[in-house]
Amino acid sequence: MSKYSSIRGINDVLPAETGKWQYIEAAAKKVFHNYGYSEIKVPILEKTNLFTRSIGEDTDIVEKEMYTFPDRKGELLSLRPEGTASVVRSYVQHKMYSTSSLTRLYYFGPMFRYERPQKGRSRQFYQLGAEAIGISGPAIDAEIISMLFTFFKALGIDGLKLNLNSIGCRDCRPGYKEKLLDFIGDSVEKLCENCRRRYRENPLRVLDCKSSACREETKAAPSILDHLCGSCSNDFSKLKEYLGVLNLSYNINPRMVRGLDYYTKTAFEITSANLGSQDAVAAGGRYDHLVEEVGGPTTPAIGYAIGMERLSLLLDDDLKPGNEPDLFIATLGNEAFDTAFRVTHELRTHGIHVEYDHEGKSLKAQMRKAGNCGAAYVLVLGDEEIRSGRAMLKNMKDHEQREIIWEDIVSEMNRIRH
Repeated sequence: MSKYSSIRGINDVLPAETGKWQYIEAAAKKVFHNYGYSEIKVPILEKTNLFTRSIGEDTDIVEKEMYTFPDRKGELLSLRPEGTASVVRSYVQHKMYSTSSLTRLYYFGPMFRYERPQKGRSRQFYQLGAEAIGISGPAIDAEIISMLFTFFKALGIDGLKLNLNSIGCRDCRPGYKEKLLDFIGDSVEKLCENCRRRYRENPLRVLDCKSSACREETKAAPSILDHLCGSCSNDFSKLKEYLGVLNLSYNINPRMVRGLDYYTKTAFEITSANLGSQDAVAAGGRYDHLVEEVGGPTTPAIGYAIGMERLSLLLDDDLKPGNEPDLFIATLGNEAFDTAFRVTHELRTHGIHVEYDHEGKSLKAQMRKAGNCGAAYVLVLGDEEIRSGRAMLKNMKDHEQREIIWEDIVSEMNRIRH
């Protein structure tokens, strides 16, 4: 048994799994770039007050889940529990709003929350997220949702469900909040501990509680959709109209809210029946005041995040990582091995992915290894091939083989690949 093991809930992503992740990232970059998004890389460590200010002090993330510690000067720092606050901090700090009215950004990286590890959820988890900052209105909301479905289609994932809601704005939500508080007040003692603790400051989260007792007590709660102001109601109607134009079906879920304080208006989740009880694979919404709260100008925005671990569960386990060798050199004898060592280096410097056997295995074993690693071609080199200057090049897909001048293998592989 190993002397050391990873921290509970902070897991290694092994090579058998990273193939899926590379596949996901490659598809994301292609789709996101087609929609005009640029990649941003933000630190995993931020000042704690960024998250307490933006996420909300009464949220579960800030109260119970953040990894927070003082640095040597006593300033509180936190490992980022989500990506949006960091992206917005960077957007404001570097005054990106001064160069464009619309800034589209995407990111990929680890997040950290102290919660119970389970399938598809870890204490260090990875998210792929996108943010469209600077434009208001339901057209950009529909666009960013459609981008998600374009991405999932590129991955070959179907059977997904879009859940949609509006959680109002600063004008209409306070009135709804009071009505919800009145409704909950008579039965608050019947709610779970979490809901009893937070219902005063964040009563909308009670509607989203997964406890069966809480859901039963709040099943007749007033719907926020009946209390939207004219602006929110019009935007929500127009969003549904745009989704119809894009042929995207949706389910209206007035109980669905976001767990972070900065959200306003549009809220959405994309779920899969193949993930069990933790079925959300992507979630997001509009946050029209976060830029201002972080110190920037009043700037509308919308974004979402995708859980990489859950998304990976929806892909085939035998998905190829996309790094199969172009060529495998099978050798027979010491002279052939030394020649393969030289030729392999030359091929690699020309951008050709090539592998060869280091263990002196039999030709049969080497051919099996070439097949297992997915090599496109195999070049067989032995003493006879070295002397004659000619060797057999085998196509591993159709099993055809032909004799070539093996010293010309670089130009031959370049010709094949192009």
